[in-house]
Amino acid sequence: MRRVVRLALLGVFVGIVVLGLKYAAYLVTGSVALYSDALESIINVATALAAFFAVRLSAVPPDANHPYGHDKAEYLSAVLEGALIVVAALAIMRKAYLGYLEPSPLNAPAAGLALNALASAINGVWCWVLFRYGKRNRSPALLADARHLLTDLFTSAGVLAGVAVVALTGLLVLDSVIAILVAIYILWSGWGLVRQSIGGLMDEAVPEETLGDIKRAISSTADGAIEAHDLRTRHAGRMTFIEFHLVVPGAMSVAESHAICDRIEAAVKEAVPDATVTIHVEPEHKAKHPGAIPIV
Repeated sequence: MRRVVRLALLGVFVGIVVLGLKYAAYLVTGSVALYSDALESIINVATALAAFFAVRLSAVPPDANHPYGHDKAEYLSAVLEGALIVVAALAIMRKAYLGYLEPSPLNAPAAGLALNALASAINGVWCWVLFRYGKRNRSPALLADARHLLTDLFTSAGVLAGVAVVALTGLLVLDSVIAILVAIYILWSGWGLVRQSIGGLMDEAVPEETLGDIKRAISSTADGAIEAHDLRTRHAGRMTFIEFHLVVPGAMSVAESHAICDRIEAAVKEAVPDATVTIHVEPEHKAKHPGAIPIV
């Protein structure tokens, strides 16, 4: 977890460096499209800060007031990121509209494009790092930051191509059109991020693929039990909470049923890292054969 916190903090410094390069590109050229790219980088810094504080808070162990931990703080960070993205898009649209009304020629486009390309290369490397470690540590905050940077890479590529066309053809109005298209894409990205984060806050179940892994782990290690039913799952940051009922023969001792539960829990945690497993043991007359997880 300390590595995740360090990555989140390093992301703040990377965002500041990229912001400086992109804003320098805008100052050099006066391009509204490059301004839109720079403004999105301000959001990168803000979201990196939000991710850092969310990851630090989620690392705090459970306490009396939060017995299930603080993992959902990462979803709050992701929601904030989505909201900031929307604000940035609206600001870009305003600047693009003003540029459309009064287009101005580009200054030193080659230097501006070179600065923006360097910033995009840095973002590309950092995006790869965040995806790699975000998936490995199952961190919504890092993954949300990585997805936003991936969006930034696509928009930066479009902006670079568009500004190059403006510089070559002299079609100044195209500069503002590109900025508006960037803003629309950012809005779409921001909405997707907010929607996904709300799903986590609403205790959304695990994906079907993960659910299948859980069922197979239960089925293959519950030898001695009769069935498992009422399986429920939910996400909370990097944690996955899994609970179900395990039906055992009425004559089975507590120690025997506990041994089965330990075996199942170990298998489920191997299939789903950072899982918290709760098993309710029931006697055989509680069996619900239709829809139950079979024991193999």
